[in-house]
Amino acid sequence: MQPTAVVCAYSPVGREALAGLLDACIKVLALYTYPQSESETWFEPPAVIAEAKNIPVRYEKRFNEDSVFDAISSLKPDFLFSFYFREMIQARFLDLPRMGAYNLHGSLLPKYRGRAPINWVLVKGETQTGITLHAMTPKPDDGDIVGQTTLPIDWDDTAVSLTLKSAEAGRILIRDVVPKLLAGTAVRINQKSLAPSTYFGGRKPEDGELDFAMPATEAFNLIRAVADPWPNAFIHSTGGSLHIPWALPTSLHCPSGCFRQTPEGTLLGFRDGALLLHALRKGPVRSERPTEQASLLRGIGIPEFSE
Repeated sequence: MQPTAVVCAYSPVGREALAGLLDACIKVLALYTYPQSESETWFEPPAVIAEAKNIPVRYEKRFNEDSVFDAISSLKPDFLFSFYFREMIQARFLDLPRMGAYNLHGSLLPKYRGRAPINWVLVKGETQTGITLHAMTPKPDDGDIVGQTTLPIDWDDTAVSLTLKSAEAGRILIRDVVPKLLAGTAVRINQKSLAPSTYFGGRKPEDGELDFAMPATEAFNLIRAVADPWPNAFIHSTGGSLHIPWALPTSLHCPSGCFRQTPEGTLLGFRDGALLLHALRKGPVRSERPTEQASLLRGIGIPEFSE
């Protein structure tokens, strides 16, 4: 009899993980997901795959409702999978599947537990990350690891490129590990036996503010962590915020907090170096209170904006 699963999924990682589950010949009884917003049209959502395979697609405002619990209970799935789902799934759901509930997380657990791991590893300047399939418990990103893939982070990776790498790796991981879960041969690793865990919370657009006192490398890491289509890194000016979609490190000199025009392009200076700007965008005023950075920008010639 074909093994079955209920899947909760979104994002490019969720799409590819769902595809990996189908590659492993799992019958998906239902997909719980979210409507795609206008800012998320850069990827194909998992619902596209589900609809093509005649898998019922459920859009629930609140997943943990009694009605959803009753619906999944009636399906009697062998597995419950969470692939980049945006809600913590209540403990009562985890007891429903006969063969367990599993979550796919975008880091090398137990490092970078919590929200936005792909953005955080870039902010922190990591050179590698990964993707982990683990048993779900009532605690976030907890439970035994049953599969893990390490991914290198290239110096110019952005949140988008690293998300797409993670998505591809996730499909392969799911395709390879799920048959082992069915056979009872998957190796389970208790996260407490590994290196100390780290936890990072969710990120907000205002967390993208650049500080001229930071090293240029740190500024670059923040810029690539929130490059398009994420809300970009920004600095304050008296006329609003200046968003930086992309910039690269350079050996050229520019004083901290200053713009400088050169034959190579426009520089923006930080504590120990400069970044070569590829574009600037005008953004809304994010603070009613003038900041030290805003005062530094007064009277400085701003290059032409890219809207």
